[in-house]
Amino acid sequence: MSSTSPIKVGFVGLSSKGWASQSLGPGLTQPSLRDKYALVAVSTTSPASALESAKKWSVAAGREVKAYHGGVTNLIEGEKDNVDLVAISVKAPSHRDVVLKVIEARKDFFVEWPVGKSPAETREIRDAASKAGVRALVGLQGRHSPVINKVKEIIASGKIGKVLSSNIIGNIALDNQVWFNEASNARYLLDKANGATHLTIHIGHHLDNLTYLLGNFTSISATGVTHYPKTTVLDGYNGKPTGEVLPGIGNDHLAITGTLSTGILVTSVWKSVNSTTPGRNNFLWEIDGTEGTIRLTKEGTPMASFTSLCEPDLYVNGEKVEVEGSEKGVVGFVERNWEEFAKGEKGRHATLDDAVRLKSYLEAIDESLESGKRVSF
Repeated sequence: MSSTSPIKVGFVGLSSKGWASQSLGPGLTQPSLRDKYALVAVSTTSPASALESAKKWSVAAGREVKAYHGGVTNLIEGEKDNVDLVAISVKAPSHRDVVLKVIEARKDFFVEWPVGKSPAETREIRDAASKAGVRALVGLQGRHSPVINKVKEIIASGKIGKVLSSNIIGNIALDNQVWFNEASNARYLLDKANGATHLTIHIGHHLDNLTYLLGNFTSISATGVTHYPKTTVLDGYNGKPTGEVLPGIGNDHLAITGTLSTGILVTSVWKSVNSTTPGRNNFLWEIDGTEGTIRLTKEGTPMASFTSLCEPDLYVNGEKVEVEGSEKGVVGFVERNWEEFAKGEKGRHATLDDAVRLKSYLEAIDESLESGKRVSF
């Protein structure tokens, strides 16, 4: 591949519906990336879904996209000399096996957070990629939010002086039908062993945004309370209760405190509540400095606290700041993530080292919840 040739991508798990289809695929096939990437193949679980996906993405990519099914090996073997990078969007329990096969084939790759179902798997993937000399892009797209980067710019400018503290109140809405009212087709999220709980996914994404802005943790402590010991299983198509009730995942209300390498005190409270209650602010993040305050807030949507997906409203010293480029939402975040990876070593994007670091924070939170003690790094 010459330095000017588009990076040829084979995509595992890119169907015609779902999260990857709504965000990852559109982000990759934006017109701005046509000279940088070429989607050449997709792989799904069945022949029918693979053909349907290939048809859809051939139109979006403006070129023929080949269809594969039955696992990543078929795509790698079929496109051995025609794929430079394999994008992977599968459930967390399958990350390790799929990624290691891609690494064995000496292909660069994209993998979604949480990069494996456990910290040990994340470290194994990082070490294998390093040994093989392949590059990786991690799906921590929130750090490419125009609002988040505007906050970074404001802090660097000194407008609010020296940052002293960061305080967050975020709701993980019951009406999202994930984790606490669980759709039947995503019930694997309820098993902590699968590595896709609200702590790992939702709060993990947020911790990446926080440390991207303010610095790495030097200590963490956490306290949790369970108000919903049972989870109602909902029909994956109509959202109505199936009558099945399962044990909840615990700690549906969680307080996390810590200190950062920059000396900043961090507090965050995450609550599982009904987001449609009148007057309830679903997300509030205040960053206080010696000379002012940055406030990020979002109302009117159950997804408000998902800063990896949504753009909050930004206020500096009480005045609203309009941010250019935020209208694309998460598709724009993903687009910029791919854009940075295409820059090679100069690109600013989340790496496997970042994923390992985040997993160490999540391990510390779990440890603190068990022991009641602060964990230092």
